[in-house]
Amino acid sequence: MKNLKKYLLVSVVLSALISCSKDDKDPVANNIILHFNNTFKSNTIVLGDAASTTATTNTSAEGQVHHFSELKYVISNIRLIKADGTEIPYNINDLDKGATVVNQAKTETLNYTLSNIPSGEYKQVKFGLGVKQEMNTLDQAKFPTFYATAGANETEMMWEWGAGYRFTKLEGFYDNDNKEMSIHTGSTVEGEEGAYTQGVDAYRDITLNLTSNAVVGRNVPKITIKADFDKLLSGKANTIRLTSGTGMNDNATPNIHTAVQMTKFVDNLGGDGSSDITGMFSIDNVEN
Repeated sequence: MKNLKKYLLVSVVLSALISCSKDDKDPVANNIILHFNNTFKSNTIVLGDAASTTATTNTSAEGQVHHFSELKYVISNIRLIKADGTEIPYNINDLDKGATVVNQAKTETLNYTLSNIPSGEYKQVKFGLGVKQEMNTLDQAKFPTFYATAGANETEMMWEWGAGYRFTKLEGFYDNDNKEMSIHTGSTVEGEEGAYTQGVDAYRDITLNLTSNAVVGRNVPKITIKADFDKLLSGKANTIRLTSGTGMNDNATPNIHTAVQMTKFVDNLGGDGSSDITGMFSIDNVEN
């Protein structure tokens, strides 16, 4: 009888240990949340119309006061780099599953969840500002979800001539008299309809080192990525003064500014791809 009691006790202890062992084991995969905080320097941006008294204002290196009424940009081609250097691509050839439009007017778009990420520690995140050349076509059949999101009336992230997606769309006002500021970037084409060739490639690849490793396992890490739109006019590459007009050097509205002028904004926001691979982006913090 005593032996039976000992046997039962051992069985219960072993069962408890096995149960605890199963509970303590890390899952093979979990999620990561990318949170985008759009700022002027350290101040999170509040949008507003020309007469707004609550919109976040900024003063450029050229002394121009400006604020935004609309702020949107496309993130795609996301890759996570493990502590050992292994690169984990995230649906990089699928705009429906691996791209998003960050829209400051829609809080839900500021958090983008990467699902089923292999457990482990990650030291770096890479992503594209815009859409890489080989995927920058308005393909409704192949990527219906992203096509619908980018083309929605409140989003409008497509060029009117149908040659690809807008990569950033910034509307607002500048100077004390609130002149219109409308800055759109994206890859361009040259030639005539039916025989277009690639013009400016406005896609930029961003590489950011995390402030501490993101640990994927039992918890879902949250990586806060700061996008500092002070860099729009006061960037590492260019100090830009906005001017409204019809000359080759005027730049405040998209129907006027040339591809040359647009590229200055692109290099400020996304870096030049060589000496600057961060552009306006940086890592605020990592929450494990």
